[in-house]
Amino acid sequence: MRAESAAPLVPGTAQSETGGTWYRQKRRYQVPLGAVVPADILLKERVSGGGEIWDYAGMKSRLMSDGPSRRGFIKSTLAASVAPLIIPRHVLGQAGKLSPNEKPTRAIIGVGGMGRGHIGYIQESPLLAVCDVDRRHIDEAVNRAGKGVRTYTDFREVLERKDIDIVHIPTPPHWHGYIAAAAAKAGKDIWCEKPMTRTIAEGQKVVEAVQANNRIFRLNTWFRFTGGFYGYGTTVEPIRKAVMHGLLGWPLKVIVSRHTGFDWKFNWSGRTDLEPQPVPDHLDYQMWLGPAPFKHYHPHRVHGTFRGYWDYDGGGLGDMGQHYLDPVQYILGKDNTSPVLVEADTDPQDDDAVGSWRRIEMTYEDGCRIILDGDGRESGAPFIEGPEGKLFKNLESDIPGFRQKLDSLENPPEQLGDFLKAVVDRKKFALNEENGHRSCTLVNLGKIALRTRRKLNFDPVSQRFTDDPEANSYAEQTMRAPWDISDL
Repeated sequence: MRAESAAPLVPGTAQSETGGTWYRQKRRYQVPLGAVVPADILLKERVSGGGEIWDYAGMKSRLMSDGPSRRGFIKSTLAASVAPLIIPRHVLGQAGKLSPNEKPTRAIIGVGGMGRGHIGYIQESPLLAVCDVDRRHIDEAVNRAGKGVRTYTDFREVLERKDIDIVHIPTPPHWHGYIAAAAAKAGKDIWCEKPMTRTIAEGQKVVEAVQANNRIFRLNTWFRFTGGFYGYGTTVEPIRKAVMHGLLGWPLKVIVSRHTGFDWKFNWSGRTDLEPQPVPDHLDYQMWLGPAPFKHYHPHRVHGTFRGYWDYDGGGLGDMGQHYLDPVQYILGKDNTSPVLVEADTDPQDDDAVGSWRRIEMTYEDGCRIILDGDGRESGAPFIEGPEGKLFKNLESDIPGFRQKLDSLENPPEQLGDFLKAVVDRKKFALNEENGHRSCTLVNLGKIALRTRRKLNFDPVSQRFTDDPEANSYAEQTMRAPWDISDL
């Protein structure tokens, strides 16, 4: 938006065709709801009366009364910056649904390698703030996002800002649950990295908080609604279509293996020989640990290799599990339930460091099974098998005329895969807090089976294990003080 094409900001006039009324110091100003207004537009005329305008960093700039010259106005209000000014809906006193032309604002909490990737997401939504416990990460994020972005080291200060609508949470997973629940309570919509939460109980709390506060939630995996499904060779939609119309029969067995297109990334294993190291000056290690149990600092425990430790994630299963298993859950039509039986074939796992494993098998009440093939024993196996036929990579099948039959059938219902549209229209995103929690529970069930090394019976309603205190101690874990998700 160029200054010469915009009307001056003066009392009682519309800044654009989608204006809204803004009251400050008993003066009324018509400005676009949530619009980005280049600062030099304000210089086209002196402003009659007084008032306050909030810039993108949440800082106030004074709109001068009659009297100061244009030069004085520039000097007093814009000496530090000529960055765009944003009037968010929160400042304007608006609540609820956004107007069609309003641009939700956002912040990113956690700007390490994955988090910096979030900078480029939904670019039409202004990025106001980044937060990280490592100052080097902040510096790198600002270099990418631009110096106009405010920086923080404590996510709670970000959540206090009333001018931020959307919060991205690409922190390590041990922070996902707490920050997501706190963000929902603070009235933010949420874009959370996978896995959704590190424990089953944290996932339940996030569902509760998101729904109690009428927030929009999306998980950062997308294969159920768009994109090629890793090494399988097609999108997920035709697989769901075949299953939905019963072409393979029922119940079904799904094998998630390197042979069917899915690598379990056992390189994300932890180390058992870590010696305490000095904490670098640029890292707030206590805040990095947050709700996780205290362990002495070692560089292998944080940043790019944290996935190898149970306190923060679950190895390759934690990293890739929801990418692989959320589409499987969708394909099977299991978004509202969980398996009732899970067991693992693995050597004993270390209490701290995640190791490799051979096989995890989960069974639903109706007999459908999901098999995670870690050691590659399922060479030549189909991706999905039912009593009426098999489905292999690249949508190959042993059912005669399979492709022709599939083409004649109705497609699955359309999914809402545009997060910004979901936020503006207040509609549930395709991968949301409910189905995302259920597919994350698949990951957490697998992790618990690996750590207990026995057959576990699970109640999909209570979301706890039957007569197994040890397994339930992994499903619901106490956070390190002062963090307590039950307080949110």
